[in-house]
Amino acid sequence: MKIAILSGKGGTGKTTLSVNLFSFLKKATLIDTDVEEPNSHLFLKGYDLLEEGVYKKHPVVDDEACDYCGACGNFCNFNAIIPAKKKVLVFQDLCHDCGGCKLVCESGAISYKDKEVGKLYHSTIAKNKKFIYGNLNVGEVSGVRIIESLKEISKNEEILLIDSPPGTSCSTVAAIEGVDYCIICAEPTPFGLSDMRMVVELLRAQKQNFGVVVNKSNLGNDDIYQYLDEENIELLEKIKFDREFASILAEGKILINHSEYFRNKMKNIVKKVMGDNCDQ
Repeated sequence: MKIAILSGKGGTGKTTLSVNLFSFLKKATLIDTDVEEPNSHLFLKGYDLLEEGVYKKHPVVDDEACDYCGACGNFCNFNAIIPAKKKVLVFQDLCHDCGGCKLVCESGAISYKDKEVGKLYHSTIAKNKKFIYGNLNVGEVSGVRIIESLKEISKNEEILLIDSPPGTSCSTVAAIEGVDYCIICAEPTPFGLSDMRMVVELLRAQKQNFGVVVNKSNLGNDDIYQYLDEENIELLEKIKFDREFASILAEGKILINHSEYFRNKMKNIVKKVMGDNCDQ
C-alpha cells in the first residue's frame, strides 16, 4: 500500500506525522520527496548509508552541423532551446529532457549530455525498515526528476510512506501520483484551512482517496471542522499541540517513543487508513 502525507503549507506537522507513522509500523519504507528542504533524516538515524547522484539530460548543439532551421525551437514548449541567426541558445534549467528536439533535428546536430540535479540517500533504519530521501542541488529549479527517481526505486515496496512537498506544485503532483491513499495534515487556522482547500481540489482532480489529520487541534478555530463536515471529508484524527511535544521534536526524537498519547493517535490513523494491512 502506498500512502502519501501532504499539506497545503509548510509547518503543519507533515514530517512529524510521516516519521512517526513510519516508526509505528513494523515493516515499511519511507521516502522524503520534499527534495528542496528534506528533513525526515533529522529524526531517522540509520546505517548501510548509500549516496547516489540523480541526473537529467540536456541538449548540446553542434554549431557546425546545425543549419538553423528552427525546428527544435518550434518544438520545445518550454523555451529551453532557442535558435538565433548564428547560434542555438540552450537553457539547461528549462529543459524537461523529453528528447523531442533531437527527434525533429534533421541535420543531426543535437546530442545530449548528463547533468547532476541532486542526490539520493539510502539508509536502513531497522529490520524491514528502509528510508530514502532526495536532496536538490543548489541552483536547480525543479526537483521532479529526483522525486521520480525516489518513486521508481521504491515502487515494489509492500508498504510505502511518502513525505510529500507542501503545497500543490508539480513536485507535489509527482509525489502523489499512483498512491493508494493521501493523508492531509492541516492546522485549524484561517491560513491552514485556505491552503488545505487547494490540496483537496488537487486530490479530487486526481481522483485520489484521502482523509485529514488536524494537527495542533487545540489552537485556532473550528472552521476547519465545519468545512470537513460540509465537504463530507473523513477526519482521521485530531492531535493537540503540546509544549512537551515541541521539546521532544527539538531534540530530534520520535514522539511515539516518548508519548503514549501520540502513539495511540498513530495507531488510530494506521487502523483507519490501512485496516487489515496493518500488522501492529
